[in-house]
Amino acid sequence: MATFVLVPGMCHGGWCFDELARELRARGHTAHPLTLTGLSERSHLLPGAVNLDTHIEDVTALLEAEKIRDAVLVGHSYGGMVITGAADRAPDRVAGLVYLDAMVPEHGDSCWTLVTEQERRWYADVVDSGFAARPLPFFDPRATPHPVASLMQPIRLGDGLAHVRRRVYVYAKGWDGPSPFTPVYERLREDSDWTTHALASGHNLMRDAPRDLAEILLETARS
Repeated sequence: MATFVLVPGMCHGGWCFDELARELRARGHTAHPLTLTGLSERSHLLPGAVNLDTHIEDVTALLEAEKIRDAVLVGHSYGGMVITGAADRAPDRVAGLVYLDAMVPEHGDSCWTLVTEQERRWYADVVDSGFAARPLPFFDPRATPHPVASLMQPIRLGDGLAHVRRRVYVYAKGWDGPSPFTPVYERLREDSDWTTHALASGHNLMRDAPRDLAEILLETARS
């Protein structure tokens, strides 16, 4: 049976994976939906020194504490930054990576450098403390402000993803307007080291297509 670590995108907590986690567990697998430091039920940890390294350590600390080997890390949107860093830092514990309409950074990239000018304006709309960007109006009501430092910090990678046997990208093709992830998807579907899927879903794949997504994750675990 596989072990999945589920990492949410900006402003969200592990709760966004509730339905997907139930589906995976019902099929006999282990699922760890993770809330990153400074968000949701852990939002009391802001303000503070919360950055991308903190969030990467959230994942690597879980892998260590639970003695997980051969994990499949699943990252939604911003979570792609986090799972990339975690796979680089804990190569002996990660067997697969699944990016859900997510960023796929290379060494030196940050969210700030990877997104469009429109998204940068969103990042700059911070709460009064200046530590966190506000959730967008269409986000789930449970969404909380996101630590700005995690969006600005460049990722530091050593060997990168070369050691990861299974790399999967799931693209949401049901955006209301152009998707900022289209260039990522088009690049990776031409790369033989990647398996790509496109689902008729909005950006929130976990909410809009949980069963289709579960099948992709189970296929990744079997391969």
